[in-house]
Amino acid sequence: MRIEPVAYDHPDAKRLIDELQQEHVVRYGEEDLTPVDPAEFRSPGGLFLLGYVDARAVASGGWRAQDGDGPGFRDGDAELKRMYIAPDARGNGLARRMLAELENTAALAGRKRIVLETGIQQPEAIGLYASSGYTEIEKFGVYRDDPLSRCFGKDL
Repeated sequence: MRIEPVAYDHPDAKRLIDELQQEHVVRYGEEDLTPVDPAEFRSPGGLFLLGYVDARAVASGGWRAQDGDGPGFRDGDAELKRMYIAPDARGNGLARRMLAELENTAALAGRKRIVLETGIQQPEAIGLYASSGYTEIEKFGVYRDDPLSRCFGKDL
């Protein structure tokens, strides 16, 4: 997989984000309601990446800086968003590769911890994060009171 930085609103990114939102509808009955501004994923305060296999975007993920801006966040946090692997590309280690690249780029940008929110209807994601050294943390964001939500973090 070739990983490239792109704008959050790049056409390939938009396609994968739309697919992710539809998967969220299937699992939870609605799209992810977390507010997202594409500008948050521009350097130096963020980054959005796409993974390409045979010239086709099959993986996405980004991070945006969070500096104690709300409950559950600490200065130096990077929040992981829109991590997604196309269904026909799953099971090949692409998610683990994308996650490692997101962690690396966040650390290089001076972020101290990476945090994320996911849900219990995404056991594959929870398994990936747990096996990559993430531990459950205080809930944050729009889902902090949602019993289906889980938040994880990892020091960088």
